[in-house]
Amino acid sequence: MADAPVISIVDDDESVRVAINRLVRSLGFVGHTFASAEEFLRSPHLGECACVIADIQMPGMSGVELQNVMLSRGDKTPVLFITAFPDSRVEAQVMEAGAVCLLSKPFEGMHLIECIETALKKRPEHS
Repeated sequence: MADAPVISIVDDDESVRVAINRLVRSLGFVGHTFASAEEFLRSPHLGECACVIADIQMPGMSGVELQNVMLSRGDKTPVLFITAFPDSRVEAQVMEAGAVCLLSKPFEGMHLIECIETALKKRPEHS
């Protein structure tokens, strides 16, 4: 599908990346996976990304730092976060910065699908 939205999955846990990518692809979207925020930021797919799913805690740059870098670059791509370590302070920070949602691991696939659908409705229009 040439017009399928591109979803970028950024998580240092390979099993999480693979599982989310399978879900994304089963919905008819294109999935790209990245083991780190730095790898994602160097990606040639950055400009075509319709939504980013990022883990909050990762070695090197965290998901929160990734969101900050994207915002500082004027990148308004919707971001949704996943975390194994829920923290109300961090949740408030990312939501205030415009995150679509924050899911605590383990989460139901249906919750992730709802977040992706919400994110795709918020993405900036591409001309």
